[in-house]
Amino acid sequence: MKFQHALTTSLVLATMSGAALAQTVRIGNQGDALSMDPHSLNETTQLSVTGNVYEPLVGRDKNLALTPALATAWKQVSPNVWRFELRKGVKFHDGTPFTADDVVFSFARGSGEGSDMRSYTNDIKEVRKVDSHTVDFETKAPFPILPDVFSFFYIMSKDWSEKNGATRPVDRRKGVENTASFKANGTGPFRLRERQPNVKTTFVRNGAYWGKIEGNVINVEYTPIGNDATRVAALLSGQVDVIEPVPLQDVARITASGKARVLQGPELRTIFLGMDQKRDELLYSNVKGKNPFKDKRVRQAFYQAIDIVGIQKTVMRGASRPTALMVGPGINGFDETMDKRLPYDPDAAKKLLADAGYPNGFEVSMNCPNDRYVNDSNICQAVAANLARVGVKINLQAETKGTYFPKILKRDTSFYLLGWTPSTYDSHNPLNALMRCVDDKGAGQFNLGAYCNPKVDELTLQIQSETDKAKRNAMIKQAFTIHADDIGHLPLHQQALAWGVANNVQLVQLADNVMPFRFMSVK
Repeated sequence: MKFQHALTTSLVLATMSGAALAQTVRIGNQGDALSMDPHSLNETTQLSVTGNVYEPLVGRDKNLALTPALATAWKQVSPNVWRFELRKGVKFHDGTPFTADDVVFSFARGSGEGSDMRSYTNDIKEVRKVDSHTVDFETKAPFPILPDVFSFFYIMSKDWSEKNGATRPVDRRKGVENTASFKANGTGPFRLRERQPNVKTTFVRNGAYWGKIEGNVINVEYTPIGNDATRVAALLSGQVDVIEPVPLQDVARITASGKARVLQGPELRTIFLGMDQKRDELLYSNVKGKNPFKDKRVRQAFYQAIDIVGIQKTVMRGASRPTALMVGPGINGFDETMDKRLPYDPDAAKKLLADAGYPNGFEVSMNCPNDRYVNDSNICQAVAANLARVGVKINLQAETKGTYFPKILKRDTSFYLLGWTPSTYDSHNPLNALMRCVDDKGAGQFNLGAYCNPKVDELTLQIQSETDKAKRNAMIKQAFTIHADDIGHLPLHQQALAWGVANNVQLVQLADNVMPFRFMSVK
């Protein structure tokens, strides 16, 4: 109630500002960006928010096609070297000119200790300044899709970072903070005005922006509203203009309100479950002296115990697409012929568990966020209920993403739920980040259960270098087949987007769930 009172009070005060409010968009999201540091967390909400302040070398347009951003042109000058021509006349928000030094610094920072963006840089051998506005990227092997990798890797000011003690990323795993978590100095179309973590973050249009801002919005207020009912009430009462996500049970109510509409569309994100397959004994289980998840029969039992159609109908209210793959339609390399799940079969699951030496099942903890994905904690509750029917007792630990992500990113988990949108819109991205054997350079950075098959690693590197599309897609299919046969992860579904938008607001809904402020207008 205190939160609701504070929200109402702040909005009443905002209303008193008169004309300024006419070009203000107020966004209510189920969760907050955990930091303003663009290299601290590779998570869509955070990258979406910070991507209005910071910019990459290569961006995406309204159709998610590559478009020049801080680089105006790029080309391969040799099989292992890409040259990027940088945009001239660009200034950071503090007035400092943008140069090649900032690019070299940012990639060193983003590939260093504490960075959550190392899976974007792990195959880069060296970043070299050619002149003040030209940079060469030398890769360890030919990398024809390198420009696609950069669309979520944001550039920071070397000068500002050095002056503010922010030369190393905020490390959410270790609880390390610095100035970059609370302040920001990018080149983007909006400036950070005020940061109040978990309360409200405000942005103002950058009047000196180098590019075109299509919308007319001047101010953006971003407020985390975790409670579904409160978020919907805020939209329908006019306290906020945009909410994300819309609780699936409220889609019809919002549509019928006459005050707002629901934008729905497919999302490129795949929701899946991961299992610790590395430790000799699970951290959180009653099985001692061994790790059940090292046995493929146990992993398959979990898979076949999950009633994904039931989850689609009851938990997701039809707004999901069950999947057998770690990528969905819209991602290069998706193959519909492979997208066939193992059958839901509790009896088969029980037999597999018995064959593996667990005729009475076992007990294991499951980590899950409750404010990150659509109905995330409800999905986990349904999975726990499904597994209980085959004798597996799940100790469910659902928590806010502010504590969830630091925990699982330290691999302090035995069984977890995660969602993944390939930032390159290509299958190489999840292969590299989720399915490669983990190393200390960033490969398999989000392979939190440490699944490892050397053949998948070999294929991932070949896929990275192959320019023939047919050969490349055949290798992607082979890698996915191996991963599926291994039951390396338990894919669940692709969730659907649902945003609630006031009738006087226009914006663009992208399939990667990024919300650019520069496309927003208020009538």
